[in-house]
Amino acid sequence: MIVVMKHGASPEQVQHMIQRVEQLGLKAHPIYGTEHTVIAAVGEKRDEFRQSLESGPGVAAVVPILAPYKVASREVKPEPTVVRAGSLAVGNCHLGMIAGPCAVEDLEQTLSTARAVRVAGATALRGGAFKPRTSPYSFQGLKQAGLEILAAAREETGLAVVTEVIAGEDIPLVARYADVLQIGARNMQNYRLLEAVGEEGKPVLLKRGPSATLDELLLAAEYILNAGNPNVMLCERGIRTFESHTRYTLPLASVPWLHERTHLPVVVDPSHGTGHTNLVTRMAAAAIAAGADGLIVEVHPDPESALSDGYQSLNFQQFEELMSLCRRVAEAVGRKIGPYS
Repeated sequence: MIVVMKHGASPEQVQHMIQRVEQLGLKAHPIYGTEHTVIAAVGEKRDEFRQSLESGPGVAAVVPILAPYKVASREVKPEPTVVRAGSLAVGNCHLGMIAGPCAVEDLEQTLSTARAVRVAGATALRGGAFKPRTSPYSFQGLKQAGLEILAAAREETGLAVVTEVIAGEDIPLVARYADVLQIGARNMQNYRLLEAVGEEGKPVLLKRGPSATLDELLLAAEYILNAGNPNVMLCERGIRTFESHTRYTLPLASVPWLHERTHLPVVVDPSHGTGHTNLVTRMAAAAIAAGADGLIVEVHPDPESALSDGYQSLNFQQFEELMSLCRRVAEAVGRKIGPYS
């Protein structure tokens, strides 16, 4: 349920109600809005405490949360959340453009890509240092050496670093180098990992699992939010269907559907969503038209020689063309992709 504080409720009254919620054995999530402060009271046996909370000082109302995902719901926070990490801002009027190689291969490959995507207008650098692969014989990433290369690219270009963490024990190491922790599709329902990145506190990019429903995606985000981390970005990266003409099916209707139900920003991955270089640019533009708060795109200096996912990676010129088209589409729908600053 939601404890809605009166307009002008004092900080002491808000703190008192937070403590009261916790005394009842519930978890308190205060959300400070422009008009009202609300406290989401999450836990078992919530309804029986409603009358006790309604009589608290400064309380305007106590209302139930109908959605199964409590803290992620727009019932709790009607205003869109903006997630910020260094050069990256995603949500509301901010369009985040995350680009870079699928896997960090060496220093020159990563630096050249970071320079190119920054010039083209990207606001963050993606790159995998730990690579979960279907085959144990495929390239598994450079691990800490890859993280050090990403940090060097950030030092030169100023681009925030987005990279995947695949195991709880790796979180302190990855967090030392990354600005945003990515949870890959394979780990969307790894709840221990979700709780751990929630406790770490760095912004999280949570990818939808290929067989997951949108409710399951939101409940996965709830694990991170419930652990105390409000900075979560949802990522639509395509789902498995019977269709075989693309690597996955990229359901862009999920973008407005999510915006109706959650305050969390939505990022789209047209690289994994299509699996074909020639489809990425147009689906990126379609995502912007559908209302996406950002894109995450794979870019490589020489896709044919890439150690991972070269068939869906753009070269530098193709990424420039993507940015040009997306800017025009954003302008047509009353949005803007600003220059790097």
